[in-house]
Amino acid sequence: MSATTTLAPPVSAPSKALEAALAAHGMAPAGAPGPDLSEDAVHETKTQIIAIYGKGGIGKSFTLANLSYMMAQQGKRVLLIGCDPKSDTTSLLFGGKACPTIIETSARKKAAGEEVRIEDVCFKRDGVFAMELGGPEVGRGCGGRGIIHGFELLEKLGFHDWGFDYVLLDFLGDVVCGGFGLPIARDMCQKVIVVGSNDLQSLYVANNVCSAVEYFRKLGGNVGVAGMVINKDDGTGEAAAFAESVGIPVLASIPADEDIRRKSANYQIIGRPGDRWGPMFEELVRNVGESKPMRPAPLSQDGLLGLFSADSTGRDYVLQPASLADMCGGVVLDKPSLEVVYDQA
Repeated sequence: MSATTTLAPPVSAPSKALEAALAAHGMAPAGAPGPDLSEDAVHETKTQIIAIYGKGGIGKSFTLANLSYMMAQQGKRVLLIGCDPKSDTTSLLFGGKACPTIIETSARKKAAGEEVRIEDVCFKRDGVFAMELGGPEVGRGCGGRGIIHGFELLEKLGFHDWGFDYVLLDFLGDVVCGGFGLPIARDMCQKVIVVGSNDLQSLYVANNVCSAVEYFRKLGGNVGVAGMVINKDDGTGEAAAFAESVGIPVLASIPADEDIRRKSANYQIIGRPGDRWGPMFEELVRNVGESKPMRPAPLSQDGLLGLFSADSTGRDYVLQPASLADMCGGVVLDKPSLEVVYDQA
């Protein structure tokens, strides 16, 4: 798809499919139990709402664009929502063309005294419906608060009445403020998928997401981790070892291949039936649909470092305490205290 592609507004699709899964959308206190989204309930609910987390730049948007495209080619109704302030989730899907974000559109319409309509913010390609929440300009607001505002507007647009088989939410995993943890804290999704690679920083983020899921499970939440997608897999095995250690399955391993890198850089969809990489995304679709929300066992910092060799992390270093003399750059004079000490009566 070229960068000159026109974004077509979607047709309306009235349905009650999201009603049960999002009954407590944005309303329950953080950590309070929402609707029954346990393992059995996920497969009884028509709509699967899945939040995908990962380190910035790790390939969430690439994975989601191709995953959603393959789902649509298999006849699934898919809604892709970008929840990253960079607003890059839909770029690959739309051939590099940026679509208007919900936040910027809302601000513009409000200034003009107009209401936001679905065709202002939601667009489609080959059966995939997609939109971007967006975020504030740098230094001009809280990205997490922008996420909350975006979902409040989606609710006004009839979010609960839309009918989809899958709703995929793309969240930045590096940021830990409340808005970005909303799907986990408020039981807005049934399950979480983490995207990582064989590097320490992406697995650190994946481990943080698992920790957040475990924290809210202890408070009565129902969201679980469905598994991990390993992107840019070079075969060294650290990401697979992480998944095994925390107790989640690997849903797909996308190789570090030059063909994938080049096509992704050119905004080309590779998750097409019959193409070279089609079977890989067909398997990912199947694994995502069948996966159950599991309760992970997050690793400690030492446990995370233990997945890597000491040569690559420096984890064999022994901490050396600093002294006051070190801090002052030399000899420390013993200054008498002026504190008055009274004898006890």
